[in-house]
Amino acid sequence: MAKLPDFEAMAIFAKVVEQRSFASAAQDLALSKATVSKAVSRLEERLGTRLFNRTSRRLALTDAGQRLSERAIRLLADGEEAETEALAQSVVPRGLVRFAVPMTFGVKKIAPLLPAFLEHYPEVSIDLHLSDATVDLIGEGFDLALRIARLPDSSLIARRLCAIPRYTVAAPSYLKRYGRPTHPMHLAEHKCFGYAYLATAGVWHYTNAAGEQASVRPAGQLRVNNGEAVLPAVTAGLGIADLPDFIIGDAIASGQVEVILKGWTQAEGAMHLVMPPGGPRPARVEVLADFLVRELVKGRKGRAAQA
Repeated sequence: MAKLPDFEAMAIFAKVVEQRSFASAAQDLALSKATVSKAVSRLEERLGTRLFNRTSRRLALTDAGQRLSERAIRLLADGEEAETEALAQSVVPRGLVRFAVPMTFGVKKIAPLLPAFLEHYPEVSIDLHLSDATVDLIGEGFDLALRIARLPDSSLIARRLCAIPRYTVAAPSYLKRYGRPTHPMHLAEHKCFGYAYLATAGVWHYTNAAGEQASVRPAGQLRVNNGEAVLPAVTAGLGIADLPDFIIGDAIASGQVEVILKGWTQAEGAMHLVMPPGGPRPARVEVLADFLVRELVKGRKGRAAQA
C-alpha cells in the first residue's frame, strides 16, 4: 500500500521557500528551528534528493527544490484556504442544516417559525425533513431533530423542551351512539384508531390519580402513521383516538370532540431537541438550536399562561 505524501514536511518546506530562511519559517510556524530542519531533511530523504544548497550565509533551491516548490507553495496555500473556510463555517452561521421534525408538528409549529430565522441568518439554509418515523441522525446525516416521545438512553445529546399532553377523545355523535367509556378497559369494546409510531405499538397505557394502571390494546378500522390523518374519522364520529394536544387541541376547543377518561392519563411524552454526540458544532447548527429552544419554550409558556 502506497504511503500518503508527507504533507506536513511539504508545507514546512513551502514556508521555508516563502520566508527564504529556516529561522524565519520556524518563527512564522511557531516551531523550533530544529523541527523545521528535520522536516525538510525528512522530505529530502523521502524524495532521495537535496532541495536546498545551504551555506552559513546563503540558502538556495536546487533544481529539484525549485520544481517542487511551486507545487508545495500551492499545497500550503490550498491548505490554509481550506482551514480558513472551515473555521469560518464553525464561527459564522453559514451553510446547510439538515433538520428532522415530526410531520404535523413541523407543519403547524416549526414551518411558521422559519421565515424569521431565515431572514435573520441569510447565509444559513435548512433541509427540513418531515416524518413521524424516527430517523437515524448519525446514519442519515442529520444535524438535529425534534422528537416527541419518552427518549430511550442513547449517545445522542438531548434537551427536554416541554411536556406534550395527550388526550383520549371522541366526537359527541360517537358518544351518543356508542356510550362514553369510563375506564380504559372499556376501550376494548369500542372502535379506536391506532397510531403506527407509539413507543409500545398498539397499546395504550393509563394511570389514574390513585396510581391504578391499565393497559389496553384497542382495535378499529383505521391505523395511521401520522396523527393528523385520523382527525376526519374522529370528528365524523367513527371512533376514538388518543392524540397530542398540538393535533387535537383546536378540535377540543371548538367542541368537535370531547375528552373522555378524564380521570386517567397516558404517560406524558415530551418534546426533545436531539443532536449527534461530539462537538463543537458548526455555528449554523448552534444558532438554529438556540432559536428553536427560545421560540418553542416561549410558545409553551405563553399557552400555559392563557390556560
